[in-house]
Amino acid sequence: MSLSQGAGKNTLPKGAPAAVPAAADLNSLIQGLLDDAKAEKTTVIDLTGKSSIADVMIVTEGRANRHVAAIADRVVRGLKEQGHKGLRVEGLNTADWVLIDAGDVILHIFRPEVRSFYNLEKMWSADRPVERMAV
Repeated sequence: MSLSQGAGKNTLPKGAPAAVPAAADLNSLIQGLLDDAKAEKTTVIDLTGKSSIADVMIVTEGRANRHVAAIADRVVRGLKEQGHKGLRVEGLNTADWVLIDAGDVILHIFRPEVRSFYNLEKMWSADRPVERMAV
């Protein structure tokens, strides 16, 4: 259901731009799209207080390059259908590792071998010490 259909929710006037979804809503939308595309071993990492680049990082994988590309395509199409603009996509040409920057949510889609090599979950999931500010 789009925002303009509104069954009892806030509605926007016809032709008004859709509001940017909150990180939690965007996270849920992306996870649903990943499920539709049969993404595997999805991990969600809360970046709140760890980084200013995003609130959530999702790491997932596809079985092969074609599957990684298909997952990325499904996510991008689904986000655009929901009115999300300004997506940045990197790595689609080789589809070993595709990064989709959706603003508050960053999505990494890997082939299994590439995912294990970079091991982003280990880097971002550990409690990291608070960085000190230079005085």
